[in-house]
Amino acid sequence: MMTTIESCGLRYVLAAPTAKSPPAYFTDSHARQALRFHRTLPGYQTTSLVNLSQLSECWNIGNILVKDESTRFGLSAFKVLGGSYAVARMLCRRMGIEWEQVDFGTLKKELVRRKIGPLTLATATDGNHGRSVAWMAEQLGLDAVIYMPKGTVRSRVESIRRHGARVEVTDLNYDETVRLVWDLAGKNGWQVIQDTAWEGYTEIPRWIMQGYTTMSAEAVEQMAAAGVRPTHVFVQAGVGAFAAAMVGHMANVFFDSPPNFIVVEPTQAACMLASARAGDGLPRGVAGDLDTIMAGLACGEPSTLAWDILREWSCCFIGCEDFVAANGMRILANPIGEDAAVEAGESGAVGIGLLDRLANHPDCTALRQDLDIDSQSTMLVFNTEGATDPVNYRDVIWYGKFGG
Repeated sequence: MMTTIESCGLRYVLAAPTAKSPPAYFTDSHARQALRFHRTLPGYQTTSLVNLSQLSECWNIGNILVKDESTRFGLSAFKVLGGSYAVARMLCRRMGIEWEQVDFGTLKKELVRRKIGPLTLATATDGNHGRSVAWMAEQLGLDAVIYMPKGTVRSRVESIRRHGARVEVTDLNYDETVRLVWDLAGKNGWQVIQDTAWEGYTEIPRWIMQGYTTMSAEAVEQMAAAGVRPTHVFVQAGVGAFAAAMVGHMANVFFDSPPNFIVVEPTQAACMLASARAGDGLPRGVAGDLDTIMAGLACGEPSTLAWDILREWSCCFIGCEDFVAANGMRILANPIGEDAAVEAGESGAVGIGLLDRLANHPDCTALRQDLDIDSQSTMLVFNTEGATDPVNYRDVIWYGKFGG
């Protein structure tokens, strides 16, 4: 049954994890393979795990840890991890190269037109995933064509065009744009690099998800070095690929005592919440314009690969109104005491915005207790993007846009 807390801007469904074994394609070995490859990319650096110790004390929570992806490869988002990994795996498959022997330098040396011929990469995107595909195409001398849904802000379009890709903004929503790209790719011979899976299209989405596990592999190492272990992991879901990758890997690493996995979405595009609410184990889509400031999460149809993992491992699915994400942006930008400031975009900040509600709003007391959040808890939150829409970021931080 779905519960709504109007005063907190939340809708949620509690769930009981049913998994009997960890997800097969997201073992620590898979994550290590992704990490090995990413370490060979130009500009690779481990992103920070920010310990907000004074915020933890203020909110009476044991630890609040933020894995900050706003600096990843200078692209302001984590998506490059999935796009680069999937493109590399796809090219190795086309050229008959053993994946285990490949690093980026080898791939770039091997990738010549006489081996694979002209190749155009294509994808639909709200912004960050498309930029990751365009960036990888730029690194390897490939062509890229990127389609974006209606309402996409100019800054996200231009950030992709700067990598040499052709960008088209449609008059369609995200899910309709995905279908458009698939149709056009079939007619034009493009290679689709899409981060959502459907029947008959699963291998590349799985590679993208495995690429994302570099984040969780880094975070696991960083937490071990700090002597902490997560009791709660907040994961944002659009189509669900990122969320399922984090859950899949950490379910393997912490299988003996898994954290509470909490899936977070915009209320206006909460397809995972709708799927959980249905209660029959089947994925559900939501229709409409999917209008939310959390553009990176504005997806109405779940990835089937992602849903299969999230339905078995998650303890709660929560839809958040836009002001929850905006509050998260302001909290991270204005730290307490000596805590570090974190630049977080709309989709990146929603986890902290939700934790603020759970920790501080009296109407969330029951939900906080249901989730076992207390002074002994260690929270892991992912800031998945920086200020990818600089104008809106300034309006939120400076002028209190979407206050609540």
